[in-house]
Amino acid sequence: MRLLLLFALVALVPKTLTKRAEDDKKPEWAKKDIRDFTDADMERLLDQWEEDEEPLEPDELPEHLRPQPKIDLSNLDSKNPEDLLKASKKGRTLMTFVSVGGDPTREEADTITKLWQTSLWNNHIQAERYMVDDNRAIFLFKDGSQAWDAKDFLIKQTRCKGVTIENKEYPGEWSTSNDSTKEKQEL
Repeated sequence: MRLLLLFALVALVPKTLTKRAEDDKKPEWAKKDIRDFTDADMERLLDQWEEDEEPLEPDELPEHLRPQPKIDLSNLDSKNPEDLLKASKKGRTLMTFVSVGGDPTREEADTITKLWQTSLWNNHIQAERYMVDDNRAIFLFKDGSQAWDAKDFLIKQTRCKGVTIENKEYPGEWSTSNDSTKEKQEL
């Protein structure tokens, strides 16, 4: 008998704990059969469910909804604009384009950029690499401030033709388009 009473109570608890609006207080879209819901009705239902949820932590939010990082201008060198760019991209995704010089095949460029990626990872600079052309790759940094440290490494590589960050081209030190390369070759 006690067991039957316990089952009855357990069955009634969900009915009493859930909030249910009376049919006359429901909006028109909520009175429809679920199979007749439009995309807009489903969106409203999702918004209604999300009202009851706790807000996400800032690091769990999509990148475009995260708060902008605070930049302490007192610690930045005003003579170096890259420091400001580096600070503004902290915690933001950033893509850079890296070109391999010397007219490589796609396989050769893939091998070279893979070595560069491994070297960056060994230096705790996390970058994903995607080949976009026979001699060009995209390096994707989850923390955009690391892109300038990677650029400093990449432009010193003998096969690096150039690195592009935020539409600014940084030629490789050994690139034939770089004037200082001719001086190095003469020495």
